[in-house]
Formats: sequence, C-alpha cells, structure tokens
Amino acid sequence: MIDPTDPAAVPALAEAYRRIRLEVGKNVIGQDEAVEGLTVALLARGHALLVGVPGLAKTLLVQTLADALDLSFSRVQFTPDLMPGDITGTEVIEEDPETGRRAFRFVKGPLFAHVVLADEINRTPPKTQAALLEAMQEGRVTASGQTFDLPSPFFVLATQNPIEQEGTYPLPEAQLDRFMLNLWLDYPPFQDEVDVVKGTTSGVSTSIESVLSTDDLKAFQALVRNAPVADHVVEHAVRLASRTRPGRDGAPDFVTQYLSYGAGPRASQYLVLGAKALALLDGRVTPLAEDVNRIAVPVLRHRIVTNFNAEAEGVSRVDVIERLIGLK
Repeated sequence: MIDPTDPAAVPALAEAYRRIRLEVGKNVIGQDEAVEGLTVALLARGHALLVGVPGLAKTLLVQTLADALDLSFSRVQFTPDLMPGDITGTEVIEEDPETGRRAFRFVKGPLFAHVVLADEINRTPPKTQAALLEAMQEGRVTASGQTFDLPSPFFVLATQNPIEQEGTYPLPEAQLDRFMLNLWLDYPPFQDEVDVVKGTTSGVSTSIESVLSTDDLKAFQALVRNAPVADHVVEHAVRLASRTRPGRDGAPDFVTQYLSYGAGPRASQYLVLGAKALALLDGRVTPLAEDVNRIAVPVLRHRIVTNFNAEAEGVSRVDVIERLIGLK
C-alpha cells in the first residue's frame, strides 16, 4: 500500500498516471486533456463535468477510467421523466414472512457507487438535477429522515450536451459550482478519427487492467492534500479568482465590461488543489503559478457568466479567463 508521507509516493503517482493513460488509450483514442482533467479531479476529490456533442466517447472515457482504477461504477441515463428517487433510492414495503408485519426498507439507488456517471445530466429537469447536490457536497444521501453514507471515494462524473441542443435544461449555478472542473471535448483530429473508426469496426475487443486499488487511490488523494504549496502560489490563485468578480477591487475594466458575475471562493480552493495534482502528476512535489494557470480554464469556465456586451462582441468566457491569466 502507498504511504502518502513517503517521498517515493510522488514518482509512484507519476508512474501510476502513465499506466492509467495507457489503459484508457486502449479504448479511447486522443482526448489527452480530458484524461488529465478527470485524473486531476479524482485526485483532488472533486467532480467533473464533460461537455461535448454526442458521439465523442464521453461515456466510454468515464467507464474505462473507472475500470482502470478498480472502482465500482454506476451509470444513470438522465431523461426528462427521471425522478430524484430514481437516483438516490426509494423506500419499499416488505412483509416479514414469520410475523406478517410490514415495514419500510430503503433500497439504495445507483448513486451508491464509487464512480457515478450522470449521463446527459442536462436532459432532466432541475428538480432531479438537484438530487445530486447533497451527495456531491457531503458524500451522503438523506431519505425519509435517515442519512446514508456513500462509498468512499465518491465521484460524480457527468456528461452534458451543449445547451443549445433541443431538449436540454441548463444546470443551476449552485450545482455547476459543485463540479471542480468543466472539461470540453472537441471533434478529434482527422488521423485520430481514422484510428477510432478502424478500432471500432474491426470486432477486436480490449480488456482494461486495474492500475490502482481503492486504498492506493485514497493514499494519492491524501498526498495531494498534504503537498506543500508556496504562499505566492496560493495568492496567485486567489487573485485570479477574485479578478473575475465585476466591480470588486482588483477586477480589471474588461471583467466589469463583459461579466455579469464571477467565481466564488470555491474556485480559489480548486485552483490550488488542481495545481497540486498537476505538479504531482508531473513528478514535482510542489506546484508553481504556471500550474494554477494550466487548470484555470476548466476551473473557472462554468463559474463566470458573460453579459450582453460579451455576446454582442463575440467575447467568450475562455477569452476573459485567458486575458486574466495574461495579467501581471
């Protein structure tokens, strides 16, 4: 078992990440940034939202990653008629065959797994989306006055279609903020798509080997939490997040011009945790300000809201974040 206090744990994590990429690469060609982002979220005990049009292997990527980490996996297909109890679980009446007495028993839903894939999460109404809030934040579910702990580690890895598509419901800001990272998947390059077509039409199946045990994953999570970080790196992360808030001290003019509101303190926390994870994946003990910049777009993209001025001038959220990163 990995000891998170042992200096040898750092190169062990870098080697484990190399093996994870190899295993995921058996099923998913390309999407290196998404694989890195998902791994960072898992190590930081965060949740991730994958956004992209259908057919980009979002579901396959999450399932393959769960297999490589030897974690229990559950998939929930979100549909307009899905109810909260379909996710968290529901009570059923059971009769004791000896006494004939009836009693309620809670039957756990698909949320009770290490990795929960919320597939096409924005195709279900906000009432059902909100059923994930307590689970994502507290790691537990409350039903009929009872609290049930979820497995540890616990991750929600959700996929989402672009909101412009028919039949989608925008996620509430409170739920979006629970996702550590917002990862965008784009169409693959030509050669990658050629390789995908060859692999998926050949009839050849692949088996995914487990790279990490659950205990080792928990140890690496502890390693991320305990990794030292310099004060100036923390200050850089907080400064970057605070500059997204229009009208606040330190916010540049273009933020006030293009944003309706900015990121909260949770963004600062995730910037630091993400920077720690990136450094460790590279085999470095402590993160740099550049690591904060590397993780800034997926951390901040879903936490800031552009206004009419930005829409009229074609300024995107990523454009604003990249300008903030370039500030001294």
